[in-house]
Amino acid sequence: MKTFITVSRAWTGAIFLLIIGSCSKDVGLSDGSYLNTTPLAQNAVDQWITENFTKPYNIEVVYRWRESLFEKDRYLYPPTLDSVKPALNIVKKLWIEPYSSVADPYIVNKVAPRQIVLAGGVNNNPSGTRTLGVAEAGKRITLFEVDLLAKANREAIAQFIHTIQHEYVHILNQTKPFDEQSYGKITPEGYTAQWFNESLAGSRNAGFITAYARANEREDFAEMASAMLLRSRREWNTLISRISEPGKSKIKQKEQLVAEYYKNEYGIDLYQLQEAVYQATLKLL
Repeated sequence: MKTFITVSRAWTGAIFLLIIGSCSKDVGLSDGSYLNTTPLAQNAVDQWITENFTKPYNIEVVYRWRESLFEKDRYLYPPTLDSVKPALNIVKKLWIEPYSSVADPYIVNKVAPRQIVLAGGVNNNPSGTRTLGVAEAGKRITLFEVDLLAKANREAIAQFIHTIQHEYVHILNQTKPFDEQSYGKITPEGYTAQWFNESLAGSRNAGFITAYARANEREDFAEMASAMLLRSRREWNTLISRISEPGKSKIKQKEQLVAEYYKNEYGIDLYQLQEAVYQATLKLL
């Protein structure tokens, strides 16, 4: 049904005069604006970020809330100010500095997220799992649970740095892809969207270093590299020696492909990087 609206001829002139009168007043576009365009004052944390991330590595750190950077259906919030610097110090000491020490010192300038986003709380998923981090198109890494990080606890640090290492592997892969087809042939039957229903021991015996590695080849590759970078080589070899066959052999095949990728694509000795991260972890603790 169409609706027609008529305007009485007697009122037409009044409406026209009202419009003309409104337009004739010389009002600046910014008059009466409720938008505050004044830049936020730099605090001590902002200055530290500028000196340790922005200037040397061209990385923007976002810890103040930006709604557009997060999913709308999650209960998330910005980290407390006291949590920001300790978390970023772990990122710097256990990710940026080890990579810079064993490879091209400018690797993080060349291949790195241009933005690191921090969230204070837990990013829960409908499946009952938690998202610890996200790498987006090689340009941004988002890290969750920053407020829950206990910097003096190696287990807590390990989980946090595992996240940043894992997401950075995705960025390395997005820049220079690995051979997914060859990698996937090692354990072709083990990948599943229901990875969260698989046990850790069962996954390792099937050739996956974690249950999450069973999600797909890309997650498997990132889990392998980041799991290695959580441990010294001795700790890593001890872990692999305790896995039953055929899982042990399959994981060792994957380890070889990951190490070859790092060497061939980025000129990085993965075992040297592994030792650098381990020593930095001990020093940080």
